[in-house]
Amino acid sequence: MNINFAMWRKASWQLIKMDNKKEWDALDVVSKWLIATRSAVTLVTVYSCVIAGILAARDGYFSWIPFLIVTLGLFIAHGTNNLLNDYTDFSRGVDKDNYFRSQYGVHPLVQGFFTKPQQIRWFLASGTLATLAGIYVLISTGFNLAVLGLFVFGAITLLAYTYPFKYWGLGEFAIFLVWGPIIIGGVYYVLALFSGNEIVMSNVWSAVLAGVPYGLGVASINIAKHIDKRDDDKIKGVGTFPVRVGEAFARRTDQVAICLIYIIVAYLVFVSRYFTPAMLIVFLAAKDALNVIKVLNRPKPSEAPEQARAFWPIWFSGFAFQHNRKFGGYILLGLIIDALLRTYLPTFWAF
Repeated sequence: MNINFAMWRKASWQLIKMDNKKEWDALDVVSKWLIATRSAVTLVTVYSCVIAGILAARDGYFSWIPFLIVTLGLFIAHGTNNLLNDYTDFSRGVDKDNYFRSQYGVHPLVQGFFTKPQQIRWFLASGTLATLAGIYVLISTGFNLAVLGLFVFGAITLLAYTYPFKYWGLGEFAIFLVWGPIIIGGVYYVLALFSGNEIVMSNVWSAVLAGVPYGLGVASINIAKHIDKRDDDKIKGVGTFPVRVGEAFARRTDQVAICLIYIIVAYLVFVSRYFTPAMLIVFLAAKDALNVIKVLNRPKPSEAPEQARAFWPIWFSGFAFQHNRKFGGYILLGLIIDALLRTYLPTFWAF
């Protein structure tokens, strides 16, 4: 078994389709993990952590070792959740009969690449690594109560997202909270604790608010995906948000979420002045945002258009994913420029 660095890169950037078990068996452990956990999607966790890291660096709280450990731990935790998600849905019979999840990427259980005991072993190995990262943070911060609360909340969300949260129509809201204000505000706070510098709580809460736009972007993908598979979920008894409230309301909610991304960024620039005008660079992703909003006003095609054939039946979520990736890239660039301006031209930007 050779290490396939090209597959690492590919699986980290796009969903992989594969039907040949021999091809699967020839992959190295890391490639299998990246594909099985849908790392092209779990990359949003890294984005959230990097956003928190840049904000912390801007305020003098950054250090590399805790940042890397926390980021890797959370990335693995997200992958662990996806392993559990697939195991739970497969065990409940949801993923049978060419269900939506089985069509757009590798599903090791459905395709017979993993047995159920193997999937559990992968889940336990990933969960152990993620837990060790959490324990490191807890010990290093003296079991800070806020950090302990974040650790417990993360563990509960990881274990309960697929069932019952997703079935109660709460999964989309949980995703917004976790990948927005909680990870970004939480990682910022952890880095502040590690720094040993005095923590300004107003800065912490500003970081929490700054995490809202990216959280909305991640949630917009999830809502769009659940709109894509609403009919399948309704048949299977999976009570996602679009199933609970209806497709029309879910579409409008997703459109509002995307609009709020830009409204909140503008607020943070022009009203609270937490950001310099450099953050307005995120509006370069507005064209993609408008594309999502327009697509959500139209019926889903009855069959795969040419541009979506490779990953059909993904449709609405494909546009939302493209927007979030573009927006995520611009927000990172804007944050870097913003931090440099505040560091090297502090007087100029002192509104």
